Amino acid sequence: METHQFNSLFVTMNTLTREGYTEDFKAGEVKIKALYSKHEYQPKDLLIIESYHFDKITNPENDMQLFAIKANDGIKGSLVMSYGAKHLQNMDLIKQIKERSD
Repeated sequence: METHQFNSLFVTMNTLTREGYTEDFKAGEVKIKALYSKHEYQPKDLLIIESYHFDKITNPENDMQLFAIKANDGIKGSLVMSYGAKHLQNMDLIKQIKERSD
């Protein structure tokens, strides 16, 4: 995967989709779910290929991080994590996913 610099979440997600990251992942209570294929994964079954942080200086509650993820079965997708008080992801589960080391 190419290394990119992006200014918006929308452009980043569109680029990742064109590069084959078509699944949407969501971290539930005990597993990370692929929303389209309905597969469920443990963090050990996933690898973070790239991550992108979007700072909202005027309102830190809107800070977000986007992860490009590849599963051990070949499925590729993205997961968006918000740092606001009302995030809907299990952050502890996401932190258990290993990052690619170059």
